[in-house]
Amino acid sequence: MKLVNYLIDKLYAIIIFIIYLIILTLFLFALKISLSIIIFITTFTFLTFLVILLCDYLRKRSFYKNLITKLGDLDKKYLLIEMLKEPTFLEGKILYQVLDEVNKSEHDLISNISKKQEEFKEYIELWIHEVKLPLASLTLINHKNKNILRELKRIEDDVEQILYHVRCENANNDYLIKEWNLDSIVKNVALRNKDDLLALDIDFKVISCNYKVLTDSKWLEFIINKIISNSIKYKKEKDSVIEIKGEEEDNAIKVTIYDNGKGISKSDLPRVFNKTFTGNNGRDRKATGMGLYLCKQLCDKLGHKIEIESKKGEYTLVNIIIYKKGFYNLDDK
Repeated sequence: MKLVNYLIDKLYAIIIFIIYLIILTLFLFALKISLSIIIFITTFTFLTFLVILLCDYLRKRSFYKNLITKLGDLDKKYLLIEMLKEPTFLEGKILYQVLDEVNKSEHDLISNISKKQEEFKEYIELWIHEVKLPLASLTLINHKNKNILRELKRIEDDVEQILYHVRCENANNDYLIKEWNLDSIVKNVALRNKDDLLALDIDFKVISCNYKVLTDSKWLEFIINKIISNSIKYKKEKDSVIEIKGEEEDNAIKVTIYDNGKGISKSDLPRVFNKTFTGNNGRDRKATGMGLYLCKQLCDKLGHKIEIESKKGEYTLVNIIIYKKGFYNLDDK
């Protein structure tokens, strides 16, 4: 708060005081009081008014300066009221009480939203588990019909994607980080996609995946499966190859997933992890643009790193970097 702005705000009071001082001086002259006494009284009155203004300005400036400073320093602005002391002047008290009420109202609103999100998440998870039962039954019934099995697998993958989207957006404790065998996770992914791999004559290779990795097995299996599903979806017409390779580095295990499919255009590549981004390939296939977005979000929560490189019409290569115990990245968790 600048002094000039404060004086402008108090202009009406200053004008009233000046009028009062003129009337007082004229009144004293009318009483034929000596000039020296008149000067003393008017000077004393004027100085008293200045002291009152100065004291009021200083305490208000201290409060508002502290208010603006703390507001600028806080990342979570809604915590502002908890960082302030209640002021002693009336305007400040009113502002403080208003901010306190707003803060309480916001906390109640956030609490209600969080509760509804959690209820929605629980409902979706329950619904997904209910859907899986008839899907499993249909799979058993049609175990000899490869085309139907492939369509059922796609439905199951889409249902699972919904589950992980809900878990990713609304929860932080649905995963357990511990050591898992990477080879077992990759084998599970291969089994899930075996019908598509055989039917489409895709050469599927697994190289050097016998490593222990710090991760959540179900989440990592979903991530790898989603990438493999994309590789199958955008495979080349003939001589298709998908390769999963493990490699040990100084501070991490790197899982590389390569395919020689359609690839991703240079213009689309920087945005493939964006939510609902489909790109040229996705628009042709009516994709949702959620697959790679979810992979990125889940990797961030697990403390992994995911990278992608590609050349249109030649290949796509995805690296998942899983840090070792001493280098485990917890920043985004």
